Amino acid sequence: MRSNKDQSFSPNAGLEYAINLLRQVTFDPQHLPRKCPNSGLGELETMELLAPHILGRAARLDRSDALAHMDPPTPWITWVTALWNASLNQNLLHPATSPFALEAEKLVIDWLTPFFGMHGGHLCSGSTLANLTSLWAARDAAGIKRVVASKASHLSIKKAARILGLTYEEIPTNSKGQIDAEQLNNISDACLVLTAGTTATGSIDSLKLAGQAKWTHVDAAWAGPLCLSPSHAHLLEGIEKADSVAVSAHKWFFQPKDSALVMFREPKKANTAISFGGGYLTSANIGVQGSRGAAAIPLLATLIAWGIEGLVERIDRTMSMATKLAEKLSEKEGIALWAMPTTGVTVFRPLTCRTEELHKRLPEGMFSSCLLDGETWLRSVAANPLADIDEIISTINDEIN
Repeated sequence: MRSNKDQSFSPNAGLEYAINLLRQVTFDPQHLPRKCPNSGLGELETMELLAPHILGRAARLDRSDALAHMDPPTPWITWVTALWNASLNQNLLHPATSPFALEAEKLVIDWLTPFFGMHGGHLCSGSTLANLTSLWAARDAAGIKRVVASKASHLSIKKAARILGLTYEEIPTNSKGQIDAEQLNNISDACLVLTAGTTATGSIDSLKLAGQAKWTHVDAAWAGPLCLSPSHAHLLEGIEKADSVAVSAHKWFFQPKDSALVMFREPKKANTAISFGGGYLTSANIGVQGSRGAAAIPLLATLIAWGIEGLVERIDRTMSMATKLAEKLSEKEGIALWAMPTTGVTVFRPLTCRTEELHKRLPEGMFSSCLLDGETWLRSVAANPLADIDEIISTINDEIN
């Protein structure tokens, strides 16, 4: 009979050791076993084996020169609460197994939805699911049969339309990377998807279009948190007229993967359409996911620790970085700037060499690349509040001169 003192479930067995490994700077990776071992190594030995791979071989998103992707470093309070979550394994499908986790999610939703003009919603594992959930609600709550979105919309929109059996209509973009409103025909029977922060350029579709379709969904995965900033909330004016909004918490809310919010202007109407029950459930299962973890707890901890002002300060700091970078690039000969950044995404290319060549010469992870009208551009995403923008500018100057 198995002992009830199994040390594999004891919080005292190796957590301090794990923290010390997390603080380690250099690692020497060893080969991983090619086959699953019959006899286990034990937890401490496994940490020694895996730390050089998990920690030593990861992309460091908190580097001073990292502005490559829409993936920020995470504050340490989220590591703590994520650890607590993993130790408790709460399941929000069942209230009995997640009493506080459900309360935490309600708090977070109640705190954040007013910034978007929404009145309810829930968390899910990423904006791909948030977009799918919103289009599902549009189909079953409003009866829409087609989805209209821009050429620059996220691929998850087209995925969701296909999964839901909806006709997908792609609209060209204008010179600013926004959906071209002049190309829109009758949308009175459609779900119009507007993007607040396109993946490549960070462009925001005209939110004046919100409310003109039978259902409007705003994919604000990237730029949504700007709604909390007094300095930048005007960029998303009109979002409150949408029927649903998706925001990735693991982007500008600085949360660990996987965390997103799906929000509705009329949550009762939407939730009725996307709810299922079962004999074993004590409350309706709302949304795409069944079992899901307590992703709201790290976000709750971050909001309490930082407050709205602390969160906004970090968002505004990264926006300032993007502006400074773009201004310096615009002054430099040999550089073409696509446009001044709207939501912290700066896109540029060299005029003296191929973009791919410059990208290879720059430190790995400093920038990413994107393809616009068949041409490769460098893409800087100001998601890292720890970045040193002067260091990054200096590095570019050294490579361009």
